[in-house]
Amino acid sequence: MLYTVHEMQRSWLNMASTWASVGAEWLSNPALPFGYTGMGPAMASALEVFAHASAPYGKPAFDLESVSVAGQDYPVTEAIVLHRPFGNLLRFTHDGLPKDAPRLLIVAPMSGHFATLLRDTVARMIENCEVYVTDWADAKLVPLSAGEFDLDDYIDYLTLYLEHIGPGAHMLAVCQPSVPALAVTAIMAADKHPCRPATLTMMGGPIDTREAPTSVNDLAMQRPIEWFRHTVIATVPLQYPGAGRRVYPGFLQLAGFMSMNLGNHMQSHYHMFKHLVDGDGESADASKAFYDEYRAVCDLNAAYYLQTVETVFQTHALPNGTFEHRGKLVDLTKIRDTAILAIEGERDDISGIGQTRAALKLTTGLAETRKQYFLAPEVGHYGIFNGSRWRDQIAPMVEAWIGKFDRAQLKVVA
Repeated sequence: MLYTVHEMQRSWLNMASTWASVGAEWLSNPALPFGYTGMGPAMASALEVFAHASAPYGKPAFDLESVSVAGQDYPVTEAIVLHRPFGNLLRFTHDGLPKDAPRLLIVAPMSGHFATLLRDTVARMIENCEVYVTDWADAKLVPLSAGEFDLDDYIDYLTLYLEHIGPGAHMLAVCQPSVPALAVTAIMAADKHPCRPATLTMMGGPIDTREAPTSVNDLAMQRPIEWFRHTVIATVPLQYPGAGRRVYPGFLQLAGFMSMNLGNHMQSHYHMFKHLVDGDGESADASKAFYDEYRAVCDLNAAYYLQTVETVFQTHALPNGTFEHRGKLVDLTKIRDTAILAIEGERDDISGIGQTRAALKLTTGLAETRKQYFLAPEVGHYGIFNGSRWRDQIAPMVEAWIGKFDRAQLKVVA
């Protein structure tokens, strides 16, 4: 019922958005005198902001056409190299890379947004690395015949991706996937798997949410898991390929995202309105581009979402040593040769300071020379992997860490 009501509301808003867009164009038409009056531009701008805010948003594209390396531009090739029902493996490369360029798996969050949220992350790292990205699927588009997907499956997918890339690859996890990325590293280390990552970089990840808990952590702790099961889980309606699948809907996630910083979002839209009134289309377009990505959300399979809430945020299974994969305990002390870099943002309001750094304390079998921690000053959660601080300060550190251990994989203990 919840999903059906949302679809009805979405249909109405789509129509309202279309009419608002038509009205904005009509009021902005230079052939009409009303556009030159005091109220004309203001009304047109207000309608344009409303049209943009209420428009439907599908899956964005990466649109990474070229990369500049040493002052020369190279066209970027994007390809699906491995297809699976709940997530494809994408590869980004270009002719400016040397044959022995590091191979980097960027693990995108499966937390509501599409992998394109990491567009800036990918764009920076493809300058010097052959980049692979986990392109997670929208659960409402996955037929029931594909089966379920939970945290165990997530770990299996990462193993499969690393096997496809081959020995000596590096892995970078942004936010939520830090937990399964650390777990798969431990599992592959215990099995002496030849494709275990040479380095693992975790940025803003909830390894131990008891460290500096945020409002996100508090919400997960305030309710029992059954509350989440009965309150935020819905059934995909018939018009989608995944009809009948139980999911945590994207529209509920978006409502949660927006409510966390509602005042800031209202200010952003007000500034967008002012830019349009003043004729500053460039600034208005920048705001629109951000919200085009921010509002593009996808559904999460219910089993995965509930298992993540329970094991990561409620029972703290990984730091407590009770995290299991397919019924077998995950032992972080088995990590002996994968060099680990933990990065946090000083102003991160989603993963508090110390939550990612906890991984360095838990991996007691790893030499201190293979561990590094960096606290990015004056950087929020999204600034860790997006924007000028990411490109100019954090990315060079990640590249240096990868470069330091890229050859070391040839000397790891068998």
